[in-house]
Amino acid sequence: MILVVFYVILVVSIHTYAARHKKVYSQIGLSFALIAAGILLSDYYYIQVSVVPVSLMNQVTDGIALLTQYNAHGVFIVLEELGYLLMSLSFLFIATVFANKGCLASVVRSVFIAGFVLTMAFLAVLPLLGMLRTGTLGVFLIFKPDVSWTILVCGSFALAWMLLRTGLVLWTLRNPSVA
Repeated sequence: MILVVFYVILVVSIHTYAARHKKVYSQIGLSFALIAAGILLSDYYYIQVSVVPVSLMNQVTDGIALLTQYNAHGVFIVLEELGYLLMSLSFLFIATVFANKGCLASVVRSVFIAGFVLTMAFLAVLPLLGMLRTGTLGVFLIFKPDVSWTILVCGSFALAWMLLRTGLVLWTLRNPSVA
């Protein structure tokens, strides 16, 4: 749950960092990030933690199968897929903020674009695996959220390094006696 909140904070920070002429792209990326966070928080965390266990403890099991994460054809899986699809769309729009900003920015941009491309590759495979979600091939669906989180971690580290390096260069330029 906290990771989704940090994801939104990261995207808000990137929107603040964006140049004026690229704010529209970062705003679109932020919009997709907020929608993805809303879906993932409400579906993945709230329903799974609040609704399902209480229903099971009270032995109310009518219709609960559609809400649990253990049903490969349930609402949980579909909403999770939608949330991570929207997260990857936010990666694509966020990547445009880092165009033509130097070597480290191009690494950040490449990482976010790779996240979008990998998620789209999983999305292309989904119809082929639709009926096989419970089979051996359906196991690949498990890795789709991992792609998004791996991209977020790698992109965050590259972004932190880029901003730290920029800060150090600016600090050195302000203090010529240090150089």
